[in-house]
Amino acid sequence: MDRPYPVDEEYFFDGRAIVSETDLKGVITFANRRFCEISGYSAKELVGEAHNIIRHPDMPKAAFAQLWKTILSGTIWHGLVKNLRKDGKYYWVDTEVSPIYDTDGTVKGYMAARKPASRRNIEETVLLYQEMIAKES
Repeated sequence: MDRPYPVDEEYFFDGRAIVSETDLKGVITFANRRFCEISGYSAKELVGEAHNIIRHPDMPKAAFAQLWKTILSGTIWHGLVKNLRKDGKYYWVDTEVSPIYDTDGTVKGYMAARKPASRRNIEETVLLYQEMIAKES
């Protein structure tokens, strides 16, 4: 893995959160403007695609397995994620994913809200994710 923070996340976020929504299978149904700006994709390119369109190859499979296990249980998942931009650069986000319920109380999708991850948390997470990936091999 290379340097854990290649871009100035605070500059890119400018105090605004990345927000996206997906259906039950993780297909993007909504992407806010900040998500488009930071990821480098247009809303047209994102909506209808699986959310893993921005998954960085350095992310361990176990991290996403835990995310899905958590949200499928109806619980909010919180963690750090390394995302891949359309131009090949990446950015780290402190992410919270929660179920979206319809009026009957049935889960109809998921919402992710993301903000810049702290450098300290990134450095700690890089080490953890390297260990997790080593176990996958």
